[in-house]
Amino acid sequence: MGIKKKLGLGLASAALGLSLVGGGTFAYFNDVETSNNTFAAGTLNLTLNPTQMFKIQNMKPGDKMFKRFNLKNDGSLNIKNVLLQTDYTVHDANNNNGTSDFADDIEVTFLEYEGAWPGNPPLDQWDDLQGVKVVSKMTLKQLSELDPADLSTVANLLPQGSLAPNKDVYLTVQLEFKDKGNQNQFQGDSLDLDWTFTANQEAGTWK
Repeated sequence: MGIKKKLGLGLASAALGLSLVGGGTFAYFNDVETSNNTFAAGTLNLTLNPTQMFKIQNMKPGDKMFKRFNLKNDGSLNIKNVLLQTDYTVHDANNNNGTSDFADDIEVTFLEYEGAWPGNPPLDQWDDLQGVKVVSKMTLKQLSELDPADLSTVANLLPQGSLAPNKDVYLTVQLEFKDKGNQNQFQGDSLDLDWTFTANQEAGTWK
């Protein structure tokens, strides 16, 4: 290759290099803005008080008992409803229950009551107590067989329809050992009851 051709090739390479460098450093006017975003999830926090409602000894047919309990929304989101799941275990003391189920003789009544409770009213006056509204009544066995979603309507666990943050509601449940005549097969028996309260959120909305 002649010297002129070598020189020409070198100049072309140098020009190409300069053009690449120039192209890499050249820029139009620009302006930069940064979007800083935050997403924070709310909380569902249902508080039940008291957590143990009943601890009854020496029950006999005809006995009644009731307990007021409080559901409070300690979270930051509205609670749409509170669903209840019922599980129980019967301990057959004498192994003579056969097909009888102790839970079928325990009647559960959910109540609304306006005003302060007057203590334990006499049994013969309970049904006539002013201000008491029976929301639902069924046996403990029937209650355990309900779909939990049904109970939000049947037992009206949130009478006002929803529970806002820092709000609470007082409800009352009554249990009665129904007197059905000869129930000797249940003497000495015991029943363990678990109630699980589940709070659900309201539907999502535009933010």
